Amino acid sequence: MALADSKTQVERAGTRATARYFRVLGDPTRLSILDALATGPCSASELARRLSAPQSRVSNHLACLRWCEFVVAERHGRQVLYRLADPRVFELVEAARRVAASRAEHLESCERIGPDWV
Repeated sequence: MALADSKTQVERAGTRATARYFRVLGDPTRLSILDALATGPCSASELARRLSAPQSRVSNHLACLRWCEFVVAERHGRQVLYRLADPRVFELVEAARRVAASRAEHLESCERIGPDWV
């Protein structure tokens, strides 16, 4: 395999991974969980209470965030606390919010990505 072909494969893999990374961030519940964890570690029940969401939904999203290495779970006796795996993710989310703020109404009306993103 030529070096150029190898580089193209790596670039494509990086592009796919980056797209999946942003797909994880594309869910409002997962963003809310990350927001809550930016203030410090929390249990699933505490996150459910803060988000006013069923614990089963929060747990499902935590499983996704753990699998994709956005959060880390730490057991303390019988309690499991979740924390951000890398605080830079919150910086990225905040930067995206600043970019989106000036076009929020337009983004909310977009029919190409579906109404369920809001």
